[in-house]
Amino acid sequence: MIDRISKDFDFQQQALALRQQRQEILASNIANADTPNYKARDIDFNATLREALGEGGLPRLPDTALTLTSARHIPARAHTTGPAQELYRVPTQPSLDGNTVEMNVERVQFADNTAKYQTDLSVLNTQIKQLIAAMQQ
Repeated sequence: MIDRISKDFDFQQQALALRQQRQEILASNIANADTPNYKARDIDFNATLREALGEGGLPRLPDTALTLTSARHIPARAHTTGPAQELYRVPTQPSLDGNTVEMNVERVQFADNTAKYQTDLSVLNTQIKQLIAAMQQ
């Protein structure tokens, strides 16, 4: 029972962390709209969340390393993924100064990500309230 609750909260934690990271990247794009040669960046949220959760939506194992008991053993390590890979946007109308930030695109993406972040928080809040109600009965 506790494992199932933990898995649900782990998913929400990963999703919120990725949304927050994306929000920072989009805010950086907007802040650098007038910076010459600045390249607009973003992350593929869905692919990054799938990668962070592992195959089939299961969380990845923590970083591990095998203990070597012989010099002939092959050293092996398992690593979880780090921060999301940032991708560069391809502008529809490149500017003369090399800046690829398109304010209309950035504002729409920022507002969309904000709405989804708030939705994720609402879902998490509802889950916590339901869990508290179940424990009180």
